[in-house]
Amino acid sequence: MAVEKITAAESMSVEEQFPSVRSITPADLRDALQSGLDDFRAKPSHIFLLMIIYPIVGLFSARMVGGQDVWYLVFPLMSGFALIGPLAAIGLYELSRRREKGLSIAWSDAFNVVRSPNIVAIIVLSIVLGAIYIAWIGAAQLIYWLIFGSLVPESAGQFLTEVLTTPRGWALVVVGCGVGFVFALVVLAISAISFPMLLDRKISAMGAMFVSANAFVVNPFNMLLWGFIVTALLIVGSVPFFIGLAVVMPVLGHATWHLYRKVVVD
Repeated sequence: MAVEKITAAESMSVEEQFPSVRSITPADLRDALQSGLDDFRAKPSHIFLLMIIYPIVGLFSARMVGGQDVWYLVFPLMSGFALIGPLAAIGLYELSRRREKGLSIAWSDAFNVVRSPNIVAIIVLSIVLGAIYIAWIGAAQLIYWLIFGSLVPESAGQFLTEVLTTPRGWALVVVGCGVGFVFALVVLAISAISFPMLLDRKISAMGAMFVSANAFVVNPFNMLLWGFIVTALLIVGSVPFFIGLAVVMPVLGHATWHLYRKVVVD
């Protein structure tokens, strides 16, 4: 039996089976982005409060790290937010889902996810992404220690000089970006469409991650292209001072819902 749509009255005790995935093209990615932009334009004020949280958290983390004179963790902390981005945008998936069904939407509807029949699976997947984020920060710390030892830069200027003008600084960039890519690849594979699926279907967290990974296997080039698009837009939105994320994040969040709808067979 195919995976059914979620209703509050349904039992989660039935044996789980996974939905099929279809092949997509770059044109589908473009359509998903356009649909995400359309959702954002429809009710932009309804998601502003959600999106302003992301820049504030980013700035706070940078200030906190700077105050501890561990400048080498600023970039891992900032880039690591992309690892939990699928979780940060979960309310946006709900808004897109409601708009697709022709339901009225208000900013408060983004918080309906806490009443989802699949809330336990959503929490489990959130914990998985949180654990990956923490593991990435730990890995970044270890890489720095292995290359720089106990040296702690006294200022951002000193740290940038070490990174940009010394062999060990270049090694830090290469190794750090390489390890970070592996973390990002894992998250992309298991969570690209997992949260929208959990909002829309009766499926476990493990099942959602499996289907998302299967979508990656079926569409390796286009899913990597999607990851590149997301990363590039997040970088653009982060300059200057993360302000652009107030637009980039909601558009990407809505677009992810539409990507899910294109990839997973009803």
